[in-house]
Amino acid sequence: MKKVITVDEITVQIADERYLNYVDTILTTIADAAKVRGTGIARRSPEYIEQKMKEGKAIIALAGDEFAGFCYIETWGNKKFVANSGLIVVDKFRGNGLAKRIKREAFKLSRQRYPDAKIFGLTTGLAVMKINSELGYKPVTFSELTDDEAFWKGCQSCVNYDILQRTDRKHCLCTGMLYDPEWEKDKVEVISQEEKDKREHSLQVYDRWFKFKEHVLSGLHKTKKTKKNGEVNTNKKIKRMMYCNSRGYCIHEMSD
Repeated sequence: MKKVITVDEITVQIADERYLNYVDTILTTIADAAKVRGTGIARRSPEYIEQKMKEGKAIIALAGDEFAGFCYIETWGNKKFVANSGLIVVDKFRGNGLAKRIKREAFKLSRQRYPDAKIFGLTTGLAVMKINSELGYKPVTFSELTDDEAFWKGCQSCVNYDILQRTDRKHCLCTGMLYDPEWEKDKVEVISQEEKDKREHSLQVYDRWFKFKEHVLSGLHKTKKTKKNGEVNTNKKIKRMMYCNSRGYCIHEMSD
């Protein structure tokens, strides 16, 4: 009988040159996940992932010698921003908290190497949103993320890039999330159970909002805007936005 590997037997560590032989497997796993989900993941070249490992800017998870998961970090805007990107977990290892472990290590690496930088990411998954929320991220508008054109150029390989263009880089199926180290200065936060419940409710509300946004923007992606009044109607739908207050709770803002 084949041995079942437990989560405790999976190691999560900083990747370096010793792990270059996993690059092709990593890229294949990311590409396959994008096809299954039907959502976009910015494609990276083998050379790009190799460079991340050589620079010590990647996290890899292994079950013995078997690849289990991966994530990498990258700086933007003269190192004022750090993105944790390419988070992936092999199907057979999902459901045991491995994604959270990888994400936490990537977050810790980002904080160690760039303590003053804002950490951000783009995601379409509620599970990743929840992990980010636990780490102190908050959902934000794209305008609060880096304006580094090199970062946004990476979105061109995404199947949803047309949506980003049509909305003047204001909206897409991805959700922007940001952690600002300034939020933690001179602050010691003790989170009560009530606070945790409110944050959990916030994520549930956000999930419903994301499904609405996906419905609207997917329609925008498929339908050519040929009539002026059609553009107005589409824009009205997009204005049904959600913002987060200073404590990170999601609130719907309706406007006509």
